[in-house]
Amino acid sequence: MTTITETTSVLYVDGNSDRADTAAMSLERADERLTVQTAADAGTGLEVLGDADIDCVVSAYELPGQDGIEFLEAVREEYPDLPFLLRTDAGSERVASAAISAGVTDYIRTKSGTAQSDSLADRIRDAVSTRQSAGDSERESRLEETTARLEALFENSPDMINVHDADGNIIDPNRQLCETTGYSREELTEMKVWDLDQTVDPADSTDIWERMETGARHKFEGVYRHRDGSTFPVEVHIRRLDLEEGDRFVVISRDISEREKRAEELQQERDRFRAVFEKSFDSMVIADDNGEYVEVNESATELFGLEKEELLGRSIEEFVPADFDYEQAWGNFQKSEQERGTFPLIRADGTERTVEYAATMNVTPGQHLSVLRDITDREKRERELERQNERLEEFASVVSHDLRNPLNVAAARLELAQEECNSEHHAAIERAHDRMEGLIDDLLTLARHGKTPADVSSVDLTGLVESCWQTVETNDATLVTDVDRTIRADENRLRQLFENLVRNAIEHGGEGVTVTVGTLDDGFYVEDDGPGIPPDDFDDVFDTGYSTSQDGTGFGLSIVKQIVEAHEWEIRVTEGSEGGARFEIVGVEFETA
Repeated sequence: MTTITETTSVLYVDGNSDRADTAAMSLERADERLTVQTAADAGTGLEVLGDADIDCVVSAYELPGQDGIEFLEAVREEYPDLPFLLRTDAGSERVASAAISAGVTDYIRTKSGTAQSDSLADRIRDAVSTRQSAGDSERESRLEETTARLEALFENSPDMINVHDADGNIIDPNRQLCETTGYSREELTEMKVWDLDQTVDPADSTDIWERMETGARHKFEGVYRHRDGSTFPVEVHIRRLDLEEGDRFVVISRDISEREKRAEELQQERDRFRAVFEKSFDSMVIADDNGEYVEVNESATELFGLEKEELLGRSIEEFVPADFDYEQAWGNFQKSEQERGTFPLIRADGTERTVEYAATMNVTPGQHLSVLRDITDREKRERELERQNERLEEFASVVSHDLRNPLNVAAARLELAQEECNSEHHAAIERAHDRMEGLIDDLLTLARHGKTPADVSSVDLTGLVESCWQTVETNDATLVTDVDRTIRADENRLRQLFENLVRNAIEHGGEGVTVTVGTLDDGFYVEDDGPGIPPDDFDDVFDTGYSTSQDGTGFGLSIVKQIVEAHEWEIRVTEGSEGGARFEIVGVEFETA
């Protein structure tokens, strides 16, 4: 073995200064001929190389700013023959592949937390000795060992690696390239580079190879062909080597199908978000961590009354009343992932609007989305509806108490008068009282029942219709039922619907009228065989006060329509099969057996 008789100067580069100092002391203790300088990063290391006579560089892979591979590449540009040893954790085969391509002298895999100073000192001595004693047999032995290690890394690399000459002939493919493409080693060595990579143009590629300097690195994306003819995208790194047998090009490539798929999915997601963001009827704004708008959609410019350029860079603090505690609101939002609420917004023209918002933190890191909706008109309508309901309740109270009380008094007086004497006018007065009672009941129904069913459940149509028939004064009328279905409805209100339709048929159909209830594909119908309704009146029958009977209140069919609309059904009137009136209710939800 050729020995090093003079002091060997070593540059040790590691981002961890404590670890670097410890390694330096350990190396100097392991071999007194070694003097070690340390550097914390690649930039400092290059400065040391420029100022001092360094015999060998030892570098960690993990460095601040540039990694060990990038540092190696920078060293090779200025010092192509300087021994360079790269240290990294065990199992980093991908780093090893890149190091080989970059021209590393030796590659050292270490276990975390171990110094291995004796082994490292040996590697340093070997590297320097090899450089100093080119013809020495020990150099040949070490070279063989290094070659064996590099060949093992080459063959077992998770990356696809091949070596080709200046004419594009593939000379040496590794196992991973064969397994990934499906070609055998023999098949690949009979191919040109452009037979494998569908993006490579022979003329352009040879021109690039000729212009590449020794050790230079070229990166591009290509498309490799499988043996079955299918293709897959790859990221390719190529480096030129000047060897005795001629120029050689080492190609390291990786399948980037999954990366491209993820990139495509991410882009599709971005496109969808952008489409929703730009075209949404709701106002959308994105704010940074300072609350300033970095993006707004067209609806937002309409809400704020400003052009997009005028709105960007401003925050909601500029559009709220002076007494609005913006700092607290923004602080609460930053502590939560999502928040909902309302706030008063002062537009650019000075008008105030009530805005409903839903805000989400970090839709992307440091960017926060708020969806804004102007509910000023909705709140106004709600207040008007509330006032209307209050008036209706007041009206219902008047009808229920102030009209019913004197009516009860009148009915009691009529009973007394009937006991004292007989008069032909008593019967007419009693009918008038009954009519007034019916009017009060119908008015209360119209005033107090809401637009939404109170209690939806499963209702058997046959049983309900027959029950309703028993509660209505039907005289000599006949009921025919052709229903055997169960529907989803508010039973009390559906009962009221049938009672009103049956009562309407009897009132307008005359004595002995037949009322038929049957099913439709999406609902049911009630029809009679009476005189019917004139076609010109079909659109008017549901109006409040409409009636062709002297005894009718004119509210019965209006109540029917109200019940139908409350269930989100539809009702239409037409001529019955026997010439009478037919009411069809559709849009009904039937229960399946």
